[in-house]
Amino acid sequence: MPFADRLADAVRRTHSVTCVGLDPRLDQLPESLQKLADSGAADAQAAAYSQFCCEIIDVVKDRVACVKPQAAFFEQLGPAGMVALGEVFRYASAAGLLVIGDAKRNDIGSTATAYAQAYLGAGETSPWGCDSLTVSPYLGRDSLEPFVEVCDRRAAGIFVLVKTSNPGGGLLQDRATDGQTVYERVAQLVTELNQDRIGQSGYGPVGAVVGATYPEQLAAMRKAMPHSWILIPGFGAQGGSAKDVLAGFDSDGSGAIVNNSRNLIFAHRRAPYAEKYGDRRWQDAVSEATDEMNEVLRQRFSR
Repeated sequence: MPFADRLADAVRRTHSVTCVGLDPRLDQLPESLQKLADSGAADAQAAAYSQFCCEIIDVVKDRVACVKPQAAFFEQLGPAGMVALGEVFRYASAAGLLVIGDAKRNDIGSTATAYAQAYLGAGETSPWGCDSLTVSPYLGRDSLEPFVEVCDRRAAGIFVLVKTSNPGGGLLQDRATDGQTVYERVAQLVTELNQDRIGQSGYGPVGAVVGATYPEQLAAMRKAMPHSWILIPGFGAQGGSAKDVLAGFDSDGSGAIVNNSRNLIFAHRRAPYAEKYGDRRWQDAVSEATDEMNEVLRQRFSR
């Protein structure tokens, strides 16, 4: 089944548009896992990261459709970190979750093909076993086409960076030429690449990243990319609200997933969960915070 259709099915099955970002940070881990990494060695820290993420997966696997491990937090640990990242990818897939590798890869020609072959393809279809991958568009169309070709062969998907949630993104993305901003041109390219690839869900394999921190642009991008799943970062810790993300969905309340990382995975460190659960029951904090996000989004859609 094509990735876009599998994502639609997962959203319907879980009644959730939440994507849990797995962004482990040593100083915010529960105390028990900080002790596991106490030696300071990369392999000990990598083991703590793997255990932390896998225990989060245990909590959210029946509550959300997908998870998004951030490769950078593992890459900084060297080879041990990359082994841990692979463990997290595989564990999430085995748990029935769709896996979005957040690695923002791209290049041209055979190098782009190599990245695509490495990451794209669930289970044993690819070395990393990701259902989808975040991809940068700034080397042009010929840098995206190899990823799309691998998506076709392996029923995978990509999320192209269109309008990102960070404040500095506008330096390039908002620059206008020929009456069109860069992000608008990227959205046009995304739409072009999805032509003739639209599945039963009404969506194709080429998705887009558009931040919740720019709700007006999010609404415009929903219209510009009618057949693209939108991955919406910026919810929660970055300031995006349930109201802000609504414009990213289609008229049926589909077509988008909302990422939340810190406010979910480190819920045990913030009120009211810190007082209620603390470090010892940190998984309970993740559970309740995830349920709360799901409910907030469901209530907003029902209005």
